[in-house]
Amino acid sequence: MTNKEFISTIAARTDMSADQVQACIDALTSAIADNLEEGDALAVQGFGTFEVKKKLERVVVNPNTKQRMLVPPKLTINFRPSNTLKDKTR
Repeated sequence: MTNKEFISTIAARTDMSADQVQACIDALTSAIADNLEEGDALAVQGFGTFEVKKKLERVVVNPNTKQRMLVPPKLTINFRPSNTLKDKTR
């Protein structure tokens, strides 16, 4: 499903215009991003949990040159679906 198809589907279900739906989606993603930037987890009941996880630094080896390199630690976003959402997709 493309972004346009998603917006059209939501607009049809809510009797809102596509522009209003786009504004709502932009506000939602902005709020989620702001919350995750602060390092807080966000739980949406019936949907799932978004959280920031820290990946530790690690050593990788280039198979061609056998050179070892250090990959620095980084933060990643993790999504864990709720049991309700899992049951709907089965």
